[in-house]
Amino acid sequence: MNVIKPPRLKKGDLISIISPASAPLESEKVHSGAKYFESLGYRVTISKNVFNVEGYLAGTDEERAEDINQAFSDRNVKAIICSRGGYGTPRILDRIDYGTIRKNPKILVGYSDITALQLAIFKKTGMITFSGPMMAVEFGVGFGKKVDSFTEERFFEMITSHKKTGVVKSHKDYRLSFHGKKKSHGRLLGGNLSLITSILGTEYVPDFFGGVLLLEEVSEEPYSIDRMLTQLRLAGILRGVSAFALGQFTNCAPEEPDKPHRTLEEIFRKDLLSDGRASVTNIPYGHLPMKLTLPIGTLVSIDPLKKKFAIDEPAVS
Repeated sequence: MNVIKPPRLKKGDLISIISPASAPLESEKVHSGAKYFESLGYRVTISKNVFNVEGYLAGTDEERAEDINQAFSDRNVKAIICSRGGYGTPRILDRIDYGTIRKNPKILVGYSDITALQLAIFKKTGMITFSGPMMAVEFGVGFGKKVDSFTEERFFEMITSHKKTGVVKSHKDYRLSFHGKKKSHGRLLGGNLSLITSILGTEYVPDFFGGVLLLEEVSEEPYSIDRMLTQLRLAGILRGVSAFALGQFTNCAPEEPDKPHRTLEEIFRKDLLSDGRASVTNIPYGHLPMKLTLPIGTLVSIDPLKKKFAIDEPAVS
């Protein structure tokens, strides 16, 4: 597959806000995020269906897909940032115009439920996307507050520079932990564990073989994470990847800790980290206030002996 890198973001470029999953809980946060980017010298447009509400969805499947297709077809738009996650992105994968995306590559940013869209885009087009902060979440602070400096620095470093990131610099509160016996490398693929498993068996799942599997999760008990990892194992994905990169598993403790259970550490140690493959854990990535922006589809490497997790190529052109 030919990997496509979107053009880097430059001052004055137009950013489109979309809601592929759930509607933003507070509309003012979207406007606050827009003002933040405008204050930095970018232009922002809010897609017409961003604030629509249909149950837990940001409007109908047709409306949410329309905003994505419109943003990619508009040659003035240079970057697309999702308002939030929630639920709904897998419902529209068969409504996306992947041919237009392939012809008009752009920066696409989001995480959580957006994982399904990012994996589908890589499978269908080979375009790199960015698992990172969203407009009504990390960027929608407002009320005199500032965007987290770590999140901000890592985000713009990733999408505005032709230079490769190289060794990933973690946050001081998240010391990376390395496992394994030798260096591994491959394309970084994954995101939210629930969303990966939700599209298994469909035409929207990329080939994970030889890749580095990125995982994070929120509000799932250990047995549920065990079940989803088992599904990945039975699907051959765990066996086929070259390495693992684990972010944060937020609010994933057992609801009844007095009852017999396995801890996440036990699950990971036995099911992911026991065969000597290179792995990095405790990455500041996932459902937490500050986070790395990670490029889905880029070449990365993990060197356990040198304790280095590196992004080995620029993510933008």
